[in-house]
Amino acid sequence: MEWFGDDSYWLSRLVFQRALAAVYLVAFLSAALQFKALIGERGMLPVPDFLRRVPARHSPTLFRLRYSDRFFALVAWTGCLLSAALVAGAADRLPLGLTMAWWAALWLLYLSIVNVGQTWYGFGWESLLLETGFLAVFLGNERTQPPVLVLWLLRWLLFRVEFGAGLIKIRGDTCWRNLTCLCFHHETQPMPGPLSWFFHHLPRPAHRVEAAANHVVQLGVPVLLFTPQPVASVAAVLIVVTQLWLVLSGNFSWLNWLTIVLALSAVDSSLVTGAHPLPAAPLWYEIVVIAVTALVLVLSYRPARNLLSRRQAMNRSYDSLHLVNSYGAFGTVSRVRHELVVEGTDETTLHDGTVWREYEFKGKPGDVRRLPRQFAPYHLRLDWMMWFAALSPAYAHPWFLPFVERLLEGDRATLRLLRRNPFPDAPPAHVRVRLYRYRFTTRRERRDTGAWWHRTHVREFLAPTRLS
Repeated sequence: MEWFGDDSYWLSRLVFQRALAAVYLVAFLSAALQFKALIGERGMLPVPDFLRRVPARHSPTLFRLRYSDRFFALVAWTGCLLSAALVAGAADRLPLGLTMAWWAALWLLYLSIVNVGQTWYGFGWESLLLETGFLAVFLGNERTQPPVLVLWLLRWLLFRVEFGAGLIKIRGDTCWRNLTCLCFHHETQPMPGPLSWFFHHLPRPAHRVEAAANHVVQLGVPVLLFTPQPVASVAAVLIVVTQLWLVLSGNFSWLNWLTIVLALSAVDSSLVTGAHPLPAAPLWYEIVVIAVTALVLVLSYRPARNLLSRRQAMNRSYDSLHLVNSYGAFGTVSRVRHELVVEGTDETTLHDGTVWREYEFKGKPGDVRRLPRQFAPYHLRLDWMMWFAALSPAYAHPWFLPFVERLLEGDRATLRLLRRNPFPDAPPAHVRVRLYRYRFTTRRERRDTGAWWHRTHVREFLAPTRLS
């Protein structure tokens, strides 16, 4: 190993870059297919209104130049095209400077989307993708040695993701300390997957083992990332295995997959493939990498202080470019699952016998007989926000009433976000929203009824509403 580059990580870098490009592809595809109803010109939270309200320094974006739905679609589909080409390895055939420019373009395009995404893009994995994508700009290509400094910055990022999540749990809900959180979590998580019912019905001692293993992997293993090889590689593999367990048990967008990608960058590929000599990096590249490393270390002060704070915050960005952020998840675990059920009727006059028909969402629970589907790493943004709105009406502001209004209008872009529209011929006259308590059926209930869920009406969330 030279002072700047290390040939031992040539394959790890290759896998990391291709896998990161695949995550970018999913993220841009999610934006392209959902933006019009969420933040488009006639969306629930229109970008033009946001840009007029928020200063440019707080939200730098290409859309400051101009905004139209056509331009947004161009940005999102361009991101898809550039990502797909990176997955195929196109950038490795270019000079180093052009490779870096390609990765920088991807980062800029996605930053522009996140910074106008508002509530719909307020998830921790958005900042995680941007921070990872920023570091990827400086990883070089197959013609240069992987820069050691950037590899260490990727480990520092992975450490913050895992250790931050571990600390927020230990400091948060008591069920993490008494190892009972996973007796509830598989049932109450935002979007269960097809195996979540089975995970929920594991024996109680197995749930305690799950919780204890989570503490070990998130609080102990990340420290080993900074130890010599092969110990650091073993630590990375343990993180990968844990993340795959989470992939099987639920739908967390690309959070788990991106964490796996980060862990792969810490694996010493020479342990398997042997040496692969590469040319030394040019001087200008070394200078740029050193400068970026210094910048990241300076910006790491507040995220590091946050880790040590008793008032640790989850998923916080400290700058408008999302360069160095704080992460964490599930400091509190819900014991009870609530779901919002949206219904409509075509009857103009309401009475006791009014027939209400239910809208079905793609990912969130609705029909009790429908097995939850696997959507991750794709991100169903409306479904996720419906889960938050069921936790508290505060999370429904300010997008929920515009959502209901678009159902009453029969807005096609909004209806495309749903699995089933019960009013295919004409919009409903009224829409109402009811709050239900959902729980997984027992094994016996599952055999007797064929249902995966049991639900009980709790209260009215939104009274029958019509267009004024």
